[in-house]
Amino acid sequence: MKKKGLRILAAAAVLTFGCLTMNAYAAEGWALSNNIWTYLDKNGNRVTNEWKKGADNLWRYLNSSGEMAVNSWADNDYYVDSNGIMVSNKWMQLASPYSRDNGTTYWFYFGSSGKVTKDSWKKIDGKSYLFDSDGIMQTGWSEDGDYYLSSSGAMVTGWKYLEPKDEDKDLYGPESDDGKYWFYFSASGKKNSPSTSSNGGDYKVMKIDGKYYCFDEDGRMQTGWVYLEGDPENASKDTIENWRYFAESGIQNATLGASITGWLSLNPPEQLQDNVDEPVVWYYFEKDGTPKTGPEDGKASTSDFVKINGKTYLFDQKGNPVKGLKKIQIGSTGEYTSYYFDASSRISVKGKMTVEEGDGNKTTFYFNEGTYAGRGVSGVKNGYLYYMGKLQEADSSSRYALISIPNGSNGYQTYVVNSSGRISKNTTVKDRDGNKFKVNSSGILTQINDETASTKEEYGEPTEPVFEND
Repeated sequence: MKKKGLRILAAAAVLTFGCLTMNAYAAEGWALSNNIWTYLDKNGNRVTNEWKKGADNLWRYLNSSGEMAVNSWADNDYYVDSNGIMVSNKWMQLASPYSRDNGTTYWFYFGSSGKVTKDSWKKIDGKSYLFDSDGIMQTGWSEDGDYYLSSSGAMVTGWKYLEPKDEDKDLYGPESDDGKYWFYFSASGKKNSPSTSSNGGDYKVMKIDGKYYCFDEDGRMQTGWVYLEGDPENASKDTIENWRYFAESGIQNATLGASITGWLSLNPPEQLQDNVDEPVVWYYFEKDGTPKTGPEDGKASTSDFVKINGKTYLFDQKGNPVKGLKKIQIGSTGEYTSYYFDASSRISVKGKMTVEEGDGNKTTFYFNEGTYAGRGVSGVKNGYLYYMGKLQEADSSSRYALISIPNGSNGYQTYVVNSSGRISKNTTVKDRDGNKFKVNSSGILTQINDETASTKEEYGEPTEPVFEND
């Protein structure tokens, strides 16, 4: 009892020292009666529902009964401790003043003014916290679903493996076995998703730590093939355009969800699996997960070629490197030639070889080496005549044949070839019908039956290669 009396006397000194004023009628200031502090006005009446300072210059609150409040909410948005002093710059775990869930306590933060933080974000000790309209610190997903607060209330940044806010939301991506997905929260705390981006759309592709990741409308990180236009059921079955690939589990040397750069052998997107030649095909991916693609078969030009590590490839609409004999336009000239892509490596080949054409026949071809590497030769190569890479031969029954080849200046050069495709040079030869052909040292026809030969396309047309889709 003696110690309690001492504490009361000490509190009395703090509250009253310097607070009493002389008045002819009454003493204004703090008064202690039956261990209850009150504050009297100049008329000796209790002050109610007001804040008053003690001699320690700290605020205390007089409730509706005129008693100093302790350990309670005061003036709706403030809290006073066991000494009646207004709490400031402090966390408090308290029951809600609005009787939300009787007996349940929540975390509140009282700022420098003593007022509880409400309906806002606040940075405290370097971390950001969110408070609702009642001042209760939030955890888990924010109401708008754009932020996530840890169990301590601190705003999360970076990667987090979570259940989505709206589990029943209809989205296109693959389902998780445990119902959780990877989300990424930027330095501002906002999750990455089209809904939090100015780009809009169904997906957002973002570069994080040097790698590209894809997030759906809800912010879930995507894996596997993603159709950026939305519902993959609406995707074309003829092209891989607008698809991207992000590493799935089990892909060696790859980060889950990250784009892959370079070659990767994969099953095509499900929507394209019925329209490809092989169940597993090779793709070449850009840094952001975009597969290399090209035009439809027969519509390609040399400008569609892709150089990878010094080797030439051509990709089709489905993202696969083509193979076999292909008809290719030379730039935008309107002229065509042939290229051959190896069946195993898919690389454009060079030199002389036997090629299977679209009709199943095997024929000798020659593809340029050096300048215009891979382009089918049109003209004389090593004493033999080729057109669009294909060897030009006379029918064995005629012995010799005239073949006119465009010379690149709207004119033609006519050669005399035998049944092996070899040209005649600086000589005169006769076919089996007795026609006499004179050629110069370059093998170009100069006379037919002693008459000057034309430089126009008036003689034999070259035999063009047979392509698959011809």
